[in-house]
Amino acid sequence: MLNGKTILVTGGTGSFGNAFTRYVLDHYEPKKIIIYSRDEYKQFVMTNQFKKYQNKLRFFIGDVRDRERLYRAFDGVDYVVHAAALKQVPACEYNPMEAVKTNINGAMNIVDAALDCGVKRVVALSTDKAVNPINLYGGTKLVSDKLFIAANAYAGTKDVCFSIVRYGNVAGSRGSVIPFFRNIAASGKDSLPITDYRMTRFWISLEEGVQLVIKALSEAKGGETFISKIPSFKITDLAQAILPGCSMPEVGIREGEKLHEVMVTREDSMLAYEYEKHFIVYPHFEWWSENRIQTGGKKVEQGFEYSSGTNTQWLTVEEITERLKNVQEH
Repeated sequence: MLNGKTILVTGGTGSFGNAFTRYVLDHYEPKKIIIYSRDEYKQFVMTNQFKKYQNKLRFFIGDVRDRERLYRAFDGVDYVVHAAALKQVPACEYNPMEAVKTNINGAMNIVDAALDCGVKRVVALSTDKAVNPINLYGGTKLVSDKLFIAANAYAGTKDVCFSIVRYGNVAGSRGSVIPFFRNIAASGKDSLPITDYRMTRFWISLEEGVQLVIKALSEAKGGETFISKIPSFKITDLAQAILPGCSMPEVGIREGEKLHEVMVTREDSMLAYEYEKHFIVYPHFEWWSENRIQTGGKKVEQGFEYSSGTNTQWLTVEEITERLKNVQEH
């Protein structure tokens, strides 16, 4: 499906962009992968990491805020994966206008450039924080999601579709709980702080996140939100897996933090279908027709919610310990 295609990844020097690039080069024969990002040093590092693929890679310095630069970069591109965003919750709270410029205005620029430059497919990375958002980051990503879904109505007769993939923090990602706990354990301390003993999270690896994007690129018809079916874990169990026998003082939940990750809301259930390894939330617009719904799925019951707190699949301490062996911080 990606063979012979030109693919552009915004925010391509991040952990997702590196993993996505590696996966595509290992499994497909793309014509070209364009890495679009702001950081020239990260591009230099990535160039060296992928030196043997230099004939397949192109590096563009650019910001999704820069409409003209996006139009230049999108020339001749078949598929776009939009991973660029301001993601740190505290930084977005303190710099709200910057978060809006990147996460919302940048999304509008991506949509316009894709529509005008002949791009065939766009997949945008979302987050659980966009679901019933309680912080600015989540709010901007909710708006971004709405923009990409609605963009399908502007396609007209053009052969282009826009879709979303939604997942939470990737295991080992920067600023997440695994590297935080590991750093404390490495310092020799015998306790790990727990914000709330009830807290749960979904477990998704970087490769699973990449595979969900590949699925969206290959299957989307426009407007869908793809969500992986993945296991949950308790934060207290994660702490015991990283530092067995440690004390776990409860320190209180942080501002903008949720007890559980929610991927499919009760409101979404009206339009959500369950498949073997994923859910799809379909759009609710006049331009959407039910004949676009993929076969092999089952409509979820009204009022269904896919939450890390009520999941049917849970990791034990032993299973978390085993998975941690393969988690590299990125």
